[in-house]
Amino acid sequence: MSTANPGMDNDVFDQFLEQLERYVRERLIPAEAEVIESDKVPDDILAEMKEMGLFGLTVPEDFGGAGLNITQYAKVVQTMAYAAPAYRSIFSINVGMFNSAIKNGGTDEQKAEWWPRIAEGAIACFGLTEPGSGSDSAAMQTMARPDPSGNGWILNGTKRYITNAPHADVALIMARTEKEALPKNAHVSAFIVPMNTPGMSVGSPDKKMGQAGSHIADVMLDDVHVPGDALLGGETGQGFRFAMMSLDNGRISVGAASAGYARRALDSAIRYANERQAFGEPIANFQLIQQMLAESWTEIYAAEAMMADVTARVDRGENTIRHAAAFKVFASEMCGRVVDRVVQIYGGAGYLAEYDAERFFRDARIYRIYEGTTQILQLQIAKHMLREYAASV
Repeated sequence: MSTANPGMDNDVFDQFLEQLERYVRERLIPAEAEVIESDKVPDDILAEMKEMGLFGLTVPEDFGGAGLNITQYAKVVQTMAYAAPAYRSIFSINVGMFNSAIKNGGTDEQKAEWWPRIAEGAIACFGLTEPGSGSDSAAMQTMARPDPSGNGWILNGTKRYITNAPHADVALIMARTEKEALPKNAHVSAFIVPMNTPGMSVGSPDKKMGQAGSHIADVMLDDVHVPGDALLGGETGQGFRFAMMSLDNGRISVGAASAGYARRALDSAIRYANERQAFGEPIANFQLIQQMLAESWTEIYAAEAMMADVTARVDRGENTIRHAAAFKVFASEMCGRVVDRVVQIYGGAGYLAEYDAERFFRDARIYRIYEGTTQILQLQIAKHMLREYAASV
């Protein structure tokens, strides 16, 4: 069991979160139209976010970060996710999966090299998914072979759907260092690869259903030479384990984002229901509208309670694979139900692009897919339950 993380002083954190809430409502939400029109986070806002320390929230203070624990980190993600998803997306890999992998698997030298860069605003991406593999690590095709010169490794392969790839300064790349997957997943290692390394290239950003301003793209590795100290932890065969530990953190981030965006959608629906008149009165007076509002609030509250529980468990050093998966499943599915109800409350207007409800619906759909689809995570939860049962009889 790992040591508990006290995080930032609670009073200081509360002040920071209050300031962040104002920033989200007074700065980020008014700029959403520009984000959607230009399909990017404006440069001045990106600079402000770096200056606020958002890219190094979970980096230890000794290395220039804020040193937040997971409970505090999730609250920040939830707060940021009240605005357009692009704002959270641009720093989420830094403070989530990349930093978690460095913390759990990095050598002292790797921490000293990369944590200060991340805290200053270097953008990271996480290269696990491939054209023919995602959750199925046995199908991974990206290979890392020892450099014949005896100095480092040579990487070849393609990674797909990589968040922030078009903007990233560094990637954590999962690659085979053995042909066979025995023992299970021991063929996968992790490498820290600067994006300007010769042989690294990024495809055009994919066109998506929603989440304007956030970008995903393929990352191609063509005879990419990296030094020996690029191997995360300095040990082969540990990459998949580090990736899975990092994904727990990523799933908490997606769950927190789902809760934050659902809250935004519900607030929009409450406002619309009070403004929209039908039969001479606000539709908020109609009981079936009230039912949809109440169901949405209840489910958001349940997700927030799950978030408080799972993050407290992480900060106590508990194994939270099952809890993180369950939180991500419930929160992402909940967000899908809430934005669907919001479209319904808006009625015909909810289907029009000029109203926020239509955008909420499209933006929320991806939450049920990335960092593990609902179905994959349900299988993971069930396997842990059955394994626990088998060990008890």
